[in-house]
Amino acid sequence: MKKNNILIVLALAITAGAVITGCDSKRQPGKIYMPDMAYSRALETYALLNDTVFTDNPANPGHEIFYNRKPVDGTIPVGELFPYTLPNDSNGYKLSAEVKNPLPPLNKKDMDEAGRLFNINCAVCHGAGGTANGPLSTKIGAIANLTTPPYVAMADGTMFHSINYGKNNMGSYASQLSRKQRWMIVQYIRTLQPKPESTSGATPAKTDSTAAVKKA
Repeated sequence: MKKNNILIVLALAITAGAVITGCDSKRQPGKIYMPDMAYSRALETYALLNDTVFTDNPANPGHEIFYNRKPVDGTIPVGELFPYTLPNDSNGYKLSAEVKNPLPPLNKKDMDEAGRLFNINCAVCHGAGGTANGPLSTKIGAIANLTTPPYVAMADGTMFHSINYGKNNMGSYASQLSRKQRWMIVQYIRTLQPKPESTSGATPAKTDSTAAVKKA
């Protein structure tokens, strides 16, 4: 009987110790079989790489790990449009006229956002109304007046091409604006341009003087 009591006390002590040890810290999962897999070493985006471990030169003949922080070729960010593949040359500029705006007509919210982007990135030269009277227009010169006939007639794809690669004094805005934002701005520019006059071709109907004669 005394032996049984000792065993019961010992079992209770072991159980209590296990409970206390298990509840000591919920932040520590306990022993890990492969800690280097569970807790990988974080790599900060702009931190200097250890040149004894990493290299950004693919031709490096050493044994370092190649890592250049760039996305894999051909990958597209979530929500981004497909890449614009026409080259930045005279032929690409000519072919851009055949490229259609992939976005549907913008609703009011998106159009307001397009206007905000235009005022931030474009109005400094082109002016808020697109009439080439922005604050920098007198200093740079040769700013395009987007409300004149050549730009009213310009295809959406050609306008996007110019924003994408730059044209004359204007540099590329591909790094400042996503492809969707660039197409949004193209739609916004259309709202600044005068609408073409409707020409129905109909001629006023001639009135017959005899038709006005009332019968007696």
